Amino acid sequence: MPLAEMDETVLAAITGQPFAGSALFDRTFEEGMSLVEEAARYFDGRGREEAQQLPKAAAMLYSSESLRVTTRLMQAASWLLVQRAVHEGDMAAEDAADDRYRLGSKDICFGGGKEDTAILPRTLRTLLARSDSLYRRVARLEEVLRNSGRNIGVHGQLAQLQETFGA
Repeated sequence: MPLAEMDETVLAAITGQPFAGSALFDRTFEEGMSLVEEAARYFDGRGREEAQQLPKAAAMLYSSESLRVTTRLMQAASWLLVQRAVHEGDMAAEDAADDRYRLGSKDICFGGGKEDTAILPRTLRTLLARSDSLYRRVARLEEVLRNSGRNIGVHGQLAQLQETFGA
């Protein structure tokens, strides 16, 4: 079963259970934190070496795209940590709903792709794609959760989830 279909199935089962207590949250959280660690290892090690070997134009692109990866991952990780804090009772849901805890840097994180990234090292291209996927999923989850807070009931929440992730 494709990941998107699995996510739909899991989200459909979250009726009375808080999102942060769901299998979808756990899987997304683990993926996000693992990707943060993987990117840090790459940028501190082999990525640094690869960047030094690039021609000037490619090195500039490497620099901007590595910042995009880092921004996406930090934004997603921050949002996921806030959701976990609410679930564990370390933060009030009302506080977490404040705009300062929303997923940020959307212009940077949704941007990119205009330059030809084929000149970049394969590992950076992979991190770009994976961080983009994670950020976009977290953005969709945030939107679903924010809309579900409008007192629309369980059926309305499920309808929104199905609309967001496809029925």
